[in-house]
Formats: sequence, C-alpha cells, structure tokens
Amino acid sequence: MPEANDTQLPDLTAYDAVLFDLDGVLTPTAEVHMRAWQTMFDRLFADWHIEPPYSERDYFEHLDGKKRYDGVASLLRSRDIEVPWGDPSDPSTADTVCGIGNRKNDVFSSLLRTEGIAPYPGSVRLVDRLRAAGVPIAVVSSSKNAEEVLQAAGIRDRFPVVMDGVIAERDHLRSKPAPDVFVEAARMLGVEPARSVAVEDAISGVESAAAGGFAVVVGVDRGAGADALREAGATVVVDDLAALVD
Repeated sequence: MPEANDTQLPDLTAYDAVLFDLDGVLTPTAEVHMRAWQTMFDRLFADWHIEPPYSERDYFEHLDGKKRYDGVASLLRSRDIEVPWGDPSDPSTADTVCGIGNRKNDVFSSLLRTEGIAPYPGSVRLVDRLRAAGVPIAVVSSSKNAEEVLQAAGIRDRFPVVMDGVIAERDHLRSKPAPDVFVEAARMLGVEPARSVAVEDAISGVESAAAGGFAVVVGVDRGAGADALREAGATVVVDDLAALVD
C-alpha cells in the first residue's frame, strides 16, 4: 500500500476499501446534531441550575463522534453530575442518561424533518468515483439516525454496508474512540484495515480509525482543527473531500 501524507494526497482507488463517517463527512448533519445538543442541554442546564453553561467546546470534547448515551454520560461527568443510566426504552422525559439522550434525539428528528439535509457535493463526487472504480465503501457512524439521514440525503443506495449506532448497541461494540466500529465495518466489507482508508471529521473518530490500524486516516476539517486531527492520528487532512477527486 502506498503511504500518504499532507504533501501528497493519496489516490483512494489504490486501497481495498474506503470507510466514511457520516455526520460532518458525507452530510452536514453534524451541524444539526450540534444544534440539537445545544437546544437540549441549554434547557436541561437551566432547569437543573448547572454551571458553567453548555458551550460548543462541550460538543467537541464530550459528544462529537460518540454514541449518544456515552456522550451524555461524558458531558454530565464533566459537571460532576451522575444520574442513573436507565434503559434505551426510557421516555425522553426520564432523567436518566438514556432519557436525556432520547430527549436530544427528539430535537434532532424534528430538525431533520422540518429542514431536510443535503450531502456535501465534494463527498458525493468522491463516493461516486470510488464506486465507478469498484472500490468497496461503507458508512461507519455512531448515530442511531444514520439510516434516516442517508435516506433523507438521497444517498442510502450508494452504500452496501452501514455500520451504525443501532448495530453497535446490538453487538455491544464500544463507542469511538475505541476502534470497534471501524474494525467491524471492515469485517463486514471483507477487507483488512491495514489495506483500507477511513475518513473522519471528529477527533474521537480519527482516534478510532488510527487505533484500528487503517492504512490511511483522512481527517476532514469541519471545525475540529487540522492540528487537532493530526494529533489524533490523521495522516492526511483536507477541508473538503473534493480535494481527493482527480
């Protein structure tokens, strides 16, 4: 496998497979998630008189790239707050980790229904180039909403494998930054991580792919910062995936 670095962008068709994160890589749903988390935690912190207030930094440090309930628990711990974990079936009114996570999902689903979502044009161009070249591709997302988002964006049919938060929970796979979900997605495609590429925009996602031993980890800088992505293990950082097309 050829080596890749920021001075020489890799030809992704030279690898056995390319695995894409969803939110912030294929679609700008990271922005919708950010707004949903902000809305939900602003209300929660006000109701519970929690200080300091929720901030964008909280999103990148505790929520971005993680499974929903793991993110809730991480953020609450940062404020020295512990609540019962509960169960995924908890109603969104429940003051449990799962209930709070479900509360956020209600806000997210409402935003997605009312505003819709469109994929990044550069990402679609890269996906279509890989498909034309016969390179296997997959989506690797911590989100339980991945199927809904892919359908809303009109790109579900492009991906034979979707490794999402529903599968991760069912199979007890650890959340990013653990390598579990990327490694499992590679297994589902029938490829070895050491001969494949992972594409991520989240620090925890880059760490996950790097820990999984992927040949190339492409960091897409949508706000996390190029230096932070490199420190997390990205071998290449781009502002948009169009940079990797021709």
